[in-house]
Amino acid sequence: MASSTPCSAPPLLRYPSSSSEKTATIFCFSARSSSLSRVRGFSLRPLRHSSTLLGETFRGLSRSGISRGMVRAAAALPGALLFDCDGVLVDTEKDGHRISFNDTFAEKALGVTWDVELYGELLKIGGGKERMTAYFNKTGWPEKAPKSEEERKEFIASLHKRKTELFMALIEKRLLPLRPGVARLIDEALGKGVQVAVCSTSNEKAVSAIVSFLLGEKRAEKIKIFAGDVVPRKKPDPAIYLLAATTLGVEPSSCVVVEDSAIGLAAAKGAGMKCIVTKSGYTAEEDFLNADAVFDCIGDPPEEGFDLSFCANLLEKQYVS
Repeated sequence: MASSTPCSAPPLLRYPSSSSEKTATIFCFSARSSSLSRVRGFSLRPLRHSSTLLGETFRGLSRSGISRGMVRAAAALPGALLFDCDGVLVDTEKDGHRISFNDTFAEKALGVTWDVELYGELLKIGGGKERMTAYFNKTGWPEKAPKSEEERKEFIASLHKRKTELFMALIEKRLLPLRPGVARLIDEALGKGVQVAVCSTSNEKAVSAIVSFLLGEKRAEKIKIFAGDVVPRKKPDPAIYLLAATTLGVEPSSCVVVEDSAIGLAAAKGAGMKCIVTKSGYTAEEDFLNADAVFDCIGDPPEEGFDLSFCANLLEKQYVS
């Protein structure tokens, strides 16, 4: 099994002081100790709906019946833990998918190369077939491409099929490692009876290969996969996450999603789910204002970012005073 690479998990909240902020006593959750500790004098930036990463601000205290300085403990584990694949399980985009696209274009002598910067822009489009179609519509179709719309769909499908084969070969060679903490968090969830699924816009075979080869068969047989064209509309549409909740028999509001991109975050929040963002190489500078939490990675000890207890606490209201 491929080994994880280390990362540094940032603080949960990193807001600078300003005239628009309020100084508060907040209760911060510690993933390592599964406990809550009080931190005084922390500057807290007001967000939309008067909510913060860990809960409601002063505005709701008088109506809630919660006394000043009290924190409500988590009551239950998530109904399901849902992972994106590319950028979350494995940082596949730059040295995996992009390389496989370029190798496919070279094999077909299309005269097309996607460099690192260009591919970063193309990732704003969910789905490989959709990505190629949008690119060719904008820049012009290769001379070898057919002219009719229906034939072009078949052409794109054939390119994507070959690209997936090349990508799966990379995965089978275990050249791309799991991101830090992924196996640990999945094991913790499965061990406590929490359903785990992977929800991705990528081809189902490619996602299955990542889960099977990098997480191992024993884990893979317990993980449900929702990928590719299983839904008609891809992220940022919430369809794939709603399908996962329905299939798993859980309420969307009981699910916690781990994503790495703005379009994935939009899909999760559109489905009414909590969402933790673990930033990846291409998404570090994207806007994650609506995320419930943001980390560099899930992390392994001694640089553990969060655990299952943290996910459970996101489902409960944590109060500040």
